[in-house]
Amino acid sequence: MVPPVISVAIIGSGFGGLAAAVRLKQAGVIDLVLFEKSDDVGGVWRENTYPGAACDVPSHLYSLSFAPKPDWSRRFAPQAEIHAYLRDVARDFGVLPHIRFGTEVLAAAFDEDTARWRLTLAGGAEHEADVLITATGQLSRPSRPDVPGLDSFEGTLFHSAQWNHEHDLTGEKVAVLGTGASAIQFVPAIAPRTGSLAVFQRSAPWVFPKNDRAYRTRAKAAFARVPGLLRASRAVTYVTNELRSLGINTDDRLLATHRAVYRKHLAASVADPVLRAKLTPTDPIGCKRILLSNDWYAALQLPQVEVVTDRITEVRPHSIVTADGAEREVDTIVLGTGFTATDFLAPMRITGRGGRDLHEQWADGASAYLGTVVPGFPNLFVLYGPNTNLGHNSIIFMLEAQVRWVVQAVQHLRQGSARWLDVRRDVAEAFDGWIQRRVRGTVFAGGCRSWYLTESGRNTQNWPASTLTFRRRLHRLRPEDFAAAPAAAPAGDDRVAQA
Repeated sequence: MVPPVISVAIIGSGFGGLAAAVRLKQAGVIDLVLFEKSDDVGGVWRENTYPGAACDVPSHLYSLSFAPKPDWSRRFAPQAEIHAYLRDVARDFGVLPHIRFGTEVLAAAFDEDTARWRLTLAGGAEHEADVLITATGQLSRPSRPDVPGLDSFEGTLFHSAQWNHEHDLTGEKVAVLGTGASAIQFVPAIAPRTGSLAVFQRSAPWVFPKNDRAYRTRAKAAFARVPGLLRASRAVTYVTNELRSLGINTDDRLLATHRAVYRKHLAASVADPVLRAKLTPTDPIGCKRILLSNDWYAALQLPQVEVVTDRITEVRPHSIVTADGAEREVDTIVLGTGFTATDFLAPMRITGRGGRDLHEQWADGASAYLGTVVPGFPNLFVLYGPNTNLGHNSIIFMLEAQVRWVVQAVQHLRQGSARWLDVRRDVAEAFDGWIQRRVRGTVFAGGCRSWYLTESGRNTQNWPASTLTFRRRLHRLRPEDFAAAPAAAPAGDDRVAQA
């Protein structure tokens, strides 16, 4: 029997989308389309161009295993270099011809009669595919804070993920809302040229020294000549990071050394006891994202910089008012307020079997079996899905584990034994129960407010175990975990492989 041709649609061209496309091509999938709403690949590394943008995972590990790069400029690569790397991957592995740039997917609906996904594209066009893979990430939609009067501000206002490069901050009165992963990178970059800079902090982050350095020419040459050196560097970095999983996911007492390093870093960096108190975290370590920076504390001590911990009560046309009654004149507001990470796949509308709406099914918080498949939505695979985020290692490792598993699923469909794979509800619910029980024993359950949690307090973001456990769980596709549709193709379906 000639196996059927399986068509695959991928939404997004960041790390996840490109990895899936490459691995599917290598597995022989030829009917493959990637939809990218922008005019270039890169995902978050295309969008986040704010000053100082860089990765907080070492370059040798924050790269695809099948596309090693021996000539990273630094141990922690800057944004532009990572974006260039993704462009190279798309070109070198022949993915570019499969990408439809400038094409946003508005909705996707599963047709049970044809066992296909029908995608509605911006402009009204449609596209059909047997398999749908979403690779839109968790950090793609900027979050705008709910601050009274923000819309009335008459100065310049923009989010860090939508940086206004045409606007000159030199000599201006600038306000930054937020002290998360983006702010600790762009604040040191912009602070020296501002007239005044007020950094509004809701809670102090745990900020550790960043062991960054430029790679010397001879080191890059050695990595290129001896591939084993690059693999060894990647492996050592992976193991070093992975050891933190014990403290983050099992027993936070094992993070005692990290707390000591932090206290030493803060004490050595900030002499003023009043400022040091403001910058001392009250949340448990790891409850929010742990940050790395060598210049954050120095920037906050510049004479024109002020750290404001009083709650913002109102934004006026040219000022910000805080709960202590103080009013600060402001020319520009930069929102360093992160992303709506818990709104998975929004604003797309995804409709599964029986007309069920994915966002309605996820009303109490997103969940997916192995972070990848959802009951009632056959042949839909979500990369970087619910509970696949990490607090200790590289998300690229997680993405590649998912991609390998998805390729197995597509190969299973290509064998012609099933028209679709729909994960059993009991299997998905048992897995979600395991996730939520495990999460309660991690640092993520420390009681702080973070982007890991929904409004109700459910953790929909983080993986509560080691990455090795994740890879082991996705090592082999288990067809028995799925309710498979009958193998017979619909009448008139002649989509078979050509000899």
